[in-house]
Amino acid sequence: MNPIFTSVRVGRYALPNRLVMAPMTRSRAGFDGTPGELAMEYYAQRAELGLIVTEGTQPSDDGQGYLTTPGIYTPAHVAGWRKITSAVHDKGGHIFIQLMHAGRMSHPDNTPHHRQGVAPSAIAPGTAMFTATGMQDIPAPRALTTEEVRRTVADFRHAARSAIEAGADGIEIHGANAYLVQQFFAPSANTRTDEYGGSIENRARFAIEVATAIAEEIGADRTAIRLSPGTTMWGIDEGAEGADLYRHLVAELDNLGLAYMHIMHQGDEPLLANIRKLWHQPLILNRPGRPHDQIGVDVTSGLADLEAYGQMVLANPDFVVRLKANAAMNEADHNTFFGGTAQGYIDYPVLSARTDISS
Repeated sequence: MNPIFTSVRVGRYALPNRLVMAPMTRSRAGFDGTPGELAMEYYAQRAELGLIVTEGTQPSDDGQGYLTTPGIYTPAHVAGWRKITSAVHDKGGHIFIQLMHAGRMSHPDNTPHHRQGVAPSAIAPGTAMFTATGMQDIPAPRALTTEEVRRTVADFRHAARSAIEAGADGIEIHGANAYLVQQFFAPSANTRTDEYGGSIENRARFAIEVATAIAEEIGADRTAIRLSPGTTMWGIDEGAEGADLYRHLVAELDNLGLAYMHIMHQGDEPLLANIRKLWHQPLILNRPGRPHDQIGVDVTSGLADLEAYGQMVLANPDFVVRLKANAAMNEADHNTFFGGTAQGYIDYPVLSARTDISS
């Protein structure tokens, strides 16, 4: 049997296979951040994967970046997510809610309070963002005060507790893809002179404090983090010390005994090997664009304990069944990724009993 289909222990859970649904923004929540009704079906359809990681979910008003993304910090949010987690659990699945603070990747038109984004420093990312009135340049964010950084850590703690109250099996901290946590890592976004800027240790401090606070609140075995070392999107430049920062960060996070680390791989193989050695809990690896015939290679080699897939899972609710049958995969419809209705969300076809699965 391909080891990708074998069970694995992640935190307090025994997962039936080593396939993970990667977090993917779908922008189908209500304007108040309550997840939409169709999300129950969307996630439940994919419950056969060992683990579902949800779309990025803001921990506060300040944390929202994009239009109609979900939150997990109000009673309405908790009630909405409880329907989703129950639907997944009814199918035997496991689901972690990803906590995503967009930081400077935000526009006032997209947030409940219509204020500019907040970030380590008042440096614009130099890109545009979709809003209800079309594409607009992202304005420069407001730099968080030292006390506000600490309050943001508390926001993450509250959101994690809310996620557990909503029935989630755990949470994943979004420390990747140029959002707030990674903005603290990058000198191009962080020119602070307090304890959260300057040295490697200071720039890693916010991520470590967030992970520590959440682990204290809900248990380290229900707390995880996603990182994307070397990302250069949206003005992020981690500089010459980038690899050293990650070595320090991973070693410090390893001491917390978190459920897993999820790496969005950007191509630095030596650093990935270093992370594998430094990290003693389960490692999830996501290689964007990996072809169908390479699924399972990193688990087989021992480089990863689990593998995460995005677009293939989005387009194939029966992803696990198709893999086991070596069946063809549906192609994802890029036009329906963000916003909209059931089309391109819960209507992708599944294999039927009469389908020629050898095709």
